[in-house]
Amino acid sequence: MNDKTVRVILSPEAEEAYHTLNSRAADSKLDRSILKAINKKTELIKANIYYGDPISKDKIPTEYVSKYGITNLFRVELPQFWRMLYSLIDGESKVEIIAFVLDVSDHSKYNKIFGYRKK
Repeated sequence: MNDKTVRVILSPEAEEAYHTLNSRAADSKLDRSILKAINKKTELIKANIYYGDPISKDKIPTEYVSKYGITNLFRVELPQFWRMLYSLIDGESKVEIIAFVLDVSDHSKYNKIFGYRKK
């Protein structure tokens, strides 16, 4: 699809969520399945940078724009209504694209990020 190398980098928030899931995976089948899905979806993103569902620019949370300066956002669904959010940014060289994972969150945190309210 593209000739550029794709590197996946986790934000501090996504890294924290990943480590938390990893530390609980031995005792929790749910956490193990989410962790396995994150690893699988990461490989899918490396193969196709547009793997996730694009989120329209007007819905990108301002926190992400101000903190990381992103201009695009993609959502990947994980088991048990968890979500992984990532943005595509140019790498340090012209032959690299970075998929920057901003967050890995459960459904309630995802709703909070996007300002969704319970009905």
